[in-house]
Amino acid sequence: MSTRRTVQLALAAGLLGALAAPPAHADEGSREVPLRVVSYNIHAGAGMDNVFDLDRQEAALRALDADVIGLQEVDVHWGARSGWRDLAGELAARLGMYAYFAPIYSLDPPAEGAPRREYGLAVLSRYPIADAENHEITRLSTQDPDPVPAPAPGFPEVVLRVKGVPVHVYVTHLDYRPDPSVRAAQVADTRRIMAEDCDGHGRCPRQVLLGDFNAEPAAPELAPLWEDLTDSAPAGLTFPALNPVKRIDYVAVGDGVRVRGGAVAETLASDHRPVVADLSMRRGR
Repeated sequence: MSTRRTVQLALAAGLLGALAAPPAHADEGSREVPLRVVSYNIHAGAGMDNVFDLDRQEAALRALDADVIGLQEVDVHWGARSGWRDLAGELAARLGMYAYFAPIYSLDPPAEGAPRREYGLAVLSRYPIADAENHEITRLSTQDPDPVPAPAPGFPEVVLRVKGVPVHVYVTHLDYRPDPSVRAAQVADTRRIMAEDCDGHGRCPRQVLLGDFNAEPAAPELAPLWEDLTDSAPAGLTFPALNPVKRIDYVAVGDGVRVRGGAVAETLASDHRPVVADLSMRRGR
């Protein structure tokens, strides 16, 4: 993994001892190493009713008992809509997990001495984060009145050691606009960045991609992704959370990662429903 940018690994205060312990459902003696992952667009902490309620989202995530969670639409001191709070840090602390936050936008604070206003994606993990990077992909800014596609941050990658098995986890949020051209560029960027972790013989580490792709599985712009990754293909639609009509949220895995099962959780804690997948990896390769 490259080190183009200094990274911050945010640890929930006072939880280091507890986080060192393995998840109760991991079998130390087995050659198959289980990993439960979740992708969830948290809508800046607001539910389907547009009411900010982090307690509700905490409860929804806690019920899924995940080892790794990829979050999209995460406010960190962003504004009044989320009470100027650090949603990534708060959810990590409440769930007893490590966190890495990757801003898409990092703006000057509203007052001198206040934290920067940030919005982006996050990875929460029961396992310590060995390394992390906020990659750039093509974006069409929502903060620029006349945006043009350009590289911008907001594609986090973390490296975990799950019961001794190294795993690279990426979280993404692809462009929401009807025109698929920016999504197509983002897919190309994603494949390039993930390929950078592979060796010269095409052997890649175990890779998991979590995210809101803003496109359904058969969308032409997503087709190149499925050349490299396997969609966990859970039963159920994800958006909108109330009476959903399409599946745009994903867990996708690379070689060496097996999908044992998956589901879409029924909750109105956000405007999306979370996707949960049970994965497994064999020790050694």
